[in-house]
Amino acid sequence: MPKTLRALASLAAVSAITLGGGLASAQPAWGPLAPPNPFLGPTGTATMHGDAGSSDATPLAGPGAEAVGVTSYPLLAACPTVLQGSDGLVVALCTSVLGQDPTVHLIDPAAPAVPVGGSLAQLKLAKGSLLGGVYAFLDNQNRLVAVDGERKLRRVGHTNNTLFIDSTVDLSGAIPDGDAVTGLTPDWQGNVWFATGGGVIGSVDAAGVARTVAVPAGEQVQNSISTSPAGTSVATTHALYQLSLAADGTPKIDWRRTYDRGSARKPGQLSWGTGSTPTYFGPTSGYEYVAIVDSADTRVNLLVHRTDTGQEVCKIPVLGSGGPGSENSPIGVGNSVFVASTYGYPYPKVPEGAGPAVPASAPFTGGMTRVDLDGAGCHQVWDNTLRSSAVPHLSTADGHLYTVLRDGTGGPLDGYAFAVVDPNTGSILRRTGLPGTTANDTLQMSALITAQGDYLQGTITGILKVGANGSGSLGSSGSSGS
Repeated sequence: MPKTLRALASLAAVSAITLGGGLASAQPAWGPLAPPNPFLGPTGTATMHGDAGSSDATPLAGPGAEAVGVTSYPLLAACPTVLQGSDGLVVALCTSVLGQDPTVHLIDPAAPAVPVGGSLAQLKLAKGSLLGGVYAFLDNQNRLVAVDGERKLRRVGHTNNTLFIDSTVDLSGAIPDGDAVTGLTPDWQGNVWFATGGGVIGSVDAAGVARTVAVPAGEQVQNSISTSPAGTSVATTHALYQLSLAADGTPKIDWRRTYDRGSARKPGQLSWGTGSTPTYFGPTSGYEYVAIVDSADTRVNLLVHRTDTGQEVCKIPVLGSGGPGSENSPIGVGNSVFVASTYGYPYPKVPEGAGPAVPASAPFTGGMTRVDLDGAGCHQVWDNTLRSSAVPHLSTADGHLYTVLRDGTGGPLDGYAFAVVDPNTGSILRRTGLPGTTANDTLQMSALITAQGDYLQGTITGILKVGANGSGSLGSSGSSGS
């Protein structure tokens, strides 16, 4: 499909969701997605995982299985959060290579040339935990919302070439000294929910008042959190929770379900326990279910629960080819869930206090599994050996899975390739080599599919843009395969 037509298809899909009608007809193969959160920026581009429910599915069309070009934005920073506002500008929350400072970058992906330094503007935030420079979202005013190392909730606004702190809420009275926020997202009433590494879960109302609840001692939150019209989902290192607000605005636990966290942290995971940000999905409302992957020792399981009761819908072994571990949020859309293995992935650093991996290391074999829900529970549709080195995303507009694959043995000479995958079969539709070796390690980070149909992928040194029809400035190198 030509790029202009893909862009129109993306806009049509977003319009169908925004108007609240025609979603099923606009997306017959995949969906529905949950209703857009009115306090987030544009649908598909305002959170790391595509939406408030962390579905990792988007109504925007990607580059498709065509020849593509690649553009590099060298930022001297690892960029796990790459978002796009309604003005078309990209706002990325990165961690600088020198100093490890969380840094916000502003990028114009439509500009004919990459500016010196890779971005139009940058703004440093106070340093906190390793994960403190990872999770953020764009609100409905195109402001980046993050909690910095000073335990302050910052809303970062921008003009065409400037970044600035637009508002601040001090959360030091709600977050203990030494603790840090690991995930945050708004609910459907505009409250900003957050969770800390130490196990504090809180909500900040429109007046800037924070109220919190603590999970049992010893439980940590090492991934982001998700919201849906049904509530807020948080996965700790021991259990999956759903929460809502009591009459006085204090968070309350609606249900809690433990899972098998295994006997130790695994190689290729950043904490001992699930690596999942909880994923809301479902065939009717788009959020009837919530899913995570456990961390059982010999074979991990996909766990699906009902959002209203916490009842287990199904538990099924996944990643039979890829090794027992996933640090990534699953994709959830309609009746389908996709899980990617990160077992053995050679992360250069893990968070402080993560503990030793058992075994100390393992080969990164890779592998992805698709599971579908049915009347009797769920069943495996396919299981492959693709070595995904990024969080995969599914476009409901064009029906493709997008990710980056790692080539090699886990060493400094490994290469990377942009991959378009058929979600029906798990086979590769097109594979395109990316420039560089481990200087462009995608480090299991999440990508952004833009409103223009480009794929923006964070690496440990900046961002790569993959665009159809030669829109990338470094030329194209596509090849078909399966």
